[in-house]
Amino acid sequence: MRRLVVLALIGLAAQLVDGSLGMAYGVTSTSLLLMFGIAPAVASASVHMAEVVTTAASGVSHIRFGNVDKNVVYKLIIPGSIGAFLGACFLGSIPGNIIKPYVSIFLFMLGVYVIYRFMFKFNPASKLTGKKLGKKQLIPLGFIAGFFDATGGGGWGPIATPILLTSSKMEPRKVIGSVDTSEFAIAISSTLGFLLTLGWTQINIQWVLALMIGGIIAAPIAAWLVKIIPTNLLGTLVGGIIIITNIRTLLGAFEVSHTFSLFTYLILAVLWLAAVINVSIKIKRNSYQKQLAE
Repeated sequence: MRRLVVLALIGLAAQLVDGSLGMAYGVTSTSLLLMFGIAPAVASASVHMAEVVTTAASGVSHIRFGNVDKNVVYKLIIPGSIGAFLGACFLGSIPGNIIKPYVSIFLFMLGVYVIYRFMFKFNPASKLTGKKLGKKQLIPLGFIAGFFDATGGGGWGPIATPILLTSSKMEPRKVIGSVDTSEFAIAISSTLGFLLTLGWTQINIQWVLALMIGGIIAAPIAAWLVKIIPTNLLGTLVGGIIIITNIRTLLGAFEVSHTFSLFTYLILAVLWLAAVINVSIKIKRNSYQKQLAE
């Protein structure tokens, strides 16, 4: 019972991060499960099955709070599902660990760009371009993100969210809501692929249920946070999560020392905090100037 309560708290924390920032449920929950002493294969299979329910809860919550662009969701789910299923089925033969560092380098740079954009280039008064993302952008994005989500143990949010954020065609809250909502289909496809290749023996149903319960509780809270957090602050928070998530993969790939890793995390955390404080000050200043103008 004690372990199940801890797993439920892990599911709650992971969904709170994923639902409010559009990524990192798999990364957060798997990392915490591994720290808890659960074997990697069991952790991966359990997390993917739990995501079927948590992503459904998250999607419903985001739809109710108006955080979803249905046009984007419809264009992402089919190629994403195909990519996720293929990635899960061929996980044993695909060198995901070899490819993952290169993807992480790309995502790390995207994370830096996202923070830069929302710190220095974002203007709350500016309008979106009004142009909608087309099939040429969304179909390959969905397939690649779904494929890496299954083969790399996570990737739907970390790939889809920053790429959509770098355009000026969608509000950050709708990027996060649309990515989270479409992830339901990706989770189903990944789970089917894992069940075909790994079987039920790798999955502990009690652990999955505990993760699900925590995720269901956190889903509406996270969707509400997305709606009330200012756009530029939300973008800066997402950018930091992208950077921290992917620097972890890169440090692991290069097998750097534990001391150097801690120093790197500390430096990045300080810089991220400075960016968040900077954006928060700008938000307060703009709010004060708006009140004076009125």
